[in-house]
Amino acid sequence: MNENNKTLVWHKVLSKDEVPEGRVTSVTCKKQTLCMSHHEGEYGALDNKCPHQGGPLGEGSIENGLLRCPWHGWDYDPITGKAPGFDDGVQTFPVEIRDDGIYVGLTEEQTHVTTVGDVMMETLTNWGVKQVFGMVGHSNLGVADALRIQEQAGRLTYYGIRHEGAAAFACSAYGKLTGRPAACLAIAGPGATNLLTGLWDANVDRAPVIALTGQVDTQVLGPGAFQEIDQVGAFGKVAQWSQTVMHDSRHTELMNLACKSAILTRSVSHLIFPDEVPKRELSDPPPAGTPEGRLPSRNIAPANEALQAAIDLLHAKKRPVIVVGHGARFQMEGVIALAEHLNAPVITTFKAKGQIADSHPLAGGVLGRSGTPIASWLMNESDCLLVFGASFSNHTGITPKRPTIQVDYDLMTLSKFHAIDVPVWGEIGVTAQALSDALADYTGTENQRDEVAERWAIWREEKQRRSQDDRGKGINAAILFERLGQTVDPDAIIAVDVGNNTYSFGRYFECQSHSVLMSGYLGSIGFSFPAAMGAWAATQEEDPYFKGRQVVSVSGDGGFGQYLAEINTAVKYGMNITHVLMNNGELGKISKEQRAGNWEVWQTSLHNPNFAEYAELCGAMGIRVTDPADLGSALEKALQHPGPALVEVMTDVELV
Repeated sequence: MNENNKTLVWHKVLSKDEVPEGRVTSVTCKKQTLCMSHHEGEYGALDNKCPHQGGPLGEGSIENGLLRCPWHGWDYDPITGKAPGFDDGVQTFPVEIRDDGIYVGLTEEQTHVTTVGDVMMETLTNWGVKQVFGMVGHSNLGVADALRIQEQAGRLTYYGIRHEGAAAFACSAYGKLTGRPAACLAIAGPGATNLLTGLWDANVDRAPVIALTGQVDTQVLGPGAFQEIDQVGAFGKVAQWSQTVMHDSRHTELMNLACKSAILTRSVSHLIFPDEVPKRELSDPPPAGTPEGRLPSRNIAPANEALQAAIDLLHAKKRPVIVVGHGARFQMEGVIALAEHLNAPVITTFKAKGQIADSHPLAGGVLGRSGTPIASWLMNESDCLLVFGASFSNHTGITPKRPTIQVDYDLMTLSKFHAIDVPVWGEIGVTAQALSDALADYTGTENQRDEVAERWAIWREEKQRRSQDDRGKGINAAILFERLGQTVDPDAIIAVDVGNNTYSFGRYFECQSHSVLMSGYLGSIGFSFPAAMGAWAATQEEDPYFKGRQVVSVSGDGGFGQYLAEINTAVKYGMNITHVLMNNGELGKISKEQRAGNWEVWQTSLHNPNFAEYAELCGAMGIRVTDPADLGSALEKALQHPGPALVEVMTDVELV
């Protein structure tokens, strides 16, 4: 027994010859890190943390018989822990020298006391947050430990990434795919700022995400401590809801509101944790928060006058065309049923690619710069447009020259860029059903199915011609995406990047039941591989719609270069992701834009490694393809591999 009558448990921490005379070292035993010293034949065990600035004493040195703190030069007796000439000192632990080594006596570990971080992270998981991507660091250790407890309880899965930007992109993609928030974790300063690009992607594409960032201690917050930045200012409009967690905050309520805001606004919530706050122990912890009674129904029905105006317009037209955007992704069953009743072709924005199978007799493909001639022809031949969940971005190309009904749940999206004939505020599924009910007996539209089939036949002939192109400078995009369509699962989740690879995917790849993820409004290069990690996390959950689905990522060499270290993350966690990399040694889209603007092509060439060999070095499968005849077998081999695989396709920068 020790002086406090607490039972000591003895632990072997060193062999006898491990620390030479006159040296010190750090040793971690259970949760206690010790500074072990060997001085004048004696061994000492001190708390490794200097009581002044927290410096690691085990990294110090013995000078003139005293142990000197490596951070600020304060001296302590290496055996007794006393500071000569002062009343302070370092906690010591009993040491025994036994035949087989050096032992230290530690009191039995105390029962964990609930902390602020524990209550808040339990609230987070109560709201259904199951996936966290991030980087553990010195200013978020209290939050990290609370997340560890939730993971050990089987309530969430944590993925340690190599760059915080990848964490934010993974969360953004997870939110786009599932409609539910994931969380990303970062430290203060650079960790927090590294999240911003991925969080902006989530913000502008309406994906729920919760950002958890560390901050400096409250006692030094304000004047400008190490790694302190004004996080509220830095996150600005990217976070629709942002709060700093203080000692006297209503902690469960802050997390309740963060989760509620992310879900209801389909955007980013941000919680800032000063370093010491989540570590604070609670003698009488409040119950963790839950979503019970906190989420209203979002089934907003349209106003009667707006609904009637839409019905009147449709009654007056014969060739309606339905345009669906990303905002309709969870309500396509009702939209397609309405289209079938109206005999109306369905064309999509690029971000909505895959929301209707291209094999559907009314599917007209993608509209706009990344689209096909089918969609634009159908729009031009229409006499009115019925638009669900699209924002009329300038890249989309929805004409303002046709009478238009626009349906959206976001009031500001309605008539955002120009006046709309009939703007309808309502949840998309509810409104589609209301229109179907009101038009149940209406049979006045033309059947456009034969025209849709004819346009597809014309386009497929053109694609076949393009797939034969060969300038001797690499594989063309048309044949690549034809082969990918033949080998990938019909319900695979496909994350695509930004650049010519994206345009080619939009034109040539024909979707079945695929889910397509992209950086839409932000258009951020580097999105696809981190997005695939977020998608893969969703496939590990019990939701039958996502569980076990194949995950594929597509990018150019420029995009993959942004986050290529994350292939190590995929290897670490056994993520079954197949990455298709189009390597043409160039930022091809930018070169094309320079030529189109009558500029010299300048600084768009890339110096690349052999990416397939790089993947192998990281522990993944890597295959390089230079012959179109090898494409199919390479893709099949990669898709069958049970872990991360990369297919590097040497492509022609001009044949997109």
